[in-house]
Amino acid sequence: MTIEKTALLPVSADEAFALVTRPDRLRRWLAVSARVDLRAGGEFRWTLTPMAVAAGTIVEVDPGRRLVLALDQDQPTGPKGHIVTITIEPAEGGTLVRLVHEGLPEDRVDGTVEGWTHFFERLERAAVTGDAGPDEWAAAPAELTPLTSADATLAVLQHVLRGLGEDDLDASTPCTEFTVGRLETHLLGSLTSLTSLAGGTLVPSTAGDLESRIADAAQQAVETWTARGLAGTVQAGPQELPAALAASILSVEFLVHAWDFASATGRKVTVSDQVAAYVLDLAEQVVQPELRRTAGFDPAIPISDDAPALDRLLAFTGRTA
Repeated sequence: MTIEKTALLPVSADEAFALVTRPDRLRRWLAVSARVDLRAGGEFRWTLTPMAVAAGTIVEVDPGRRLVLALDQDQPTGPKGHIVTITIEPAEGGTLVRLVHEGLPEDRVDGTVEGWTHFFERLERAAVTGDAGPDEWAAAPAELTPLTSADATLAVLQHVLRGLGEDDLDASTPCTEFTVGRLETHLLGSLTSLTSLAGGTLVPSTAGDLESRIADAAQQAVETWTARGLAGTVQAGPQELPAALAASILSVEFLVHAWDFASATGRKVTVSDQVAAYVLDLAEQVVQPELRRTAGFDPAIPISDDAPALDRLLAFTGRTA
């Protein structure tokens, strides 16, 4: 079956094309993370929400006009892949974006219509305001695991970083030894190590703004862990760790440092209480008392059990909200 969605955007055709093809633009309305090799035969992968990924091959690219995608089929029967065609054309008042999604099994039509309706509303908002804001679909996954939590907290972190410039790198964070720039270096180092634990090699990017550099590295780390899975153990120097425990560090790094970046730059952390409580539980497993100082955490600060989960997480890591 085939479905169609359209949106009239008050932007140029080139900007509309960027919104549907560039990872930094896709993160503003569609995806937690996005990887796009923009050429015929190139691959793409969009993490739409912590529990939904769209991936496949680019069939056709006509810059500023047309994009054709073949989505990987995750069912053993039926067509080999759905085809999504996005056309862009000038119209009165801006640019008309039309999406046609073909090859849908009947039992997936309703869910796909709901999905594209949700994301096209966000596309229209992003075209007007530059950013659709935090996506409630990414905020609180129905099933929280170290990997879905990593994507949910990555979305939180990226929203904090969006729009920060190189002139923000010298701002002081609540960690007295870190400026924003030094915190970026620290976080990239942590992601490099965590990717290595999962058997991968992180290739950091020097291109783009602060948000793009961290988003690119974080996506590599999360994808490597997703491919590896949470079973078994990993070797961290002389120590053997449960893989699930090692992967849990991603969420702690993303959410705690999101608050550090936000505090340094006058921004706000928007996270569900459900996710913050889950990350607090992960942090309590990861940061054992005998490792607190070597892991770089100050002593925990006493706080009421009735305080919001994010405040309790920050207090556990030695921070004051």
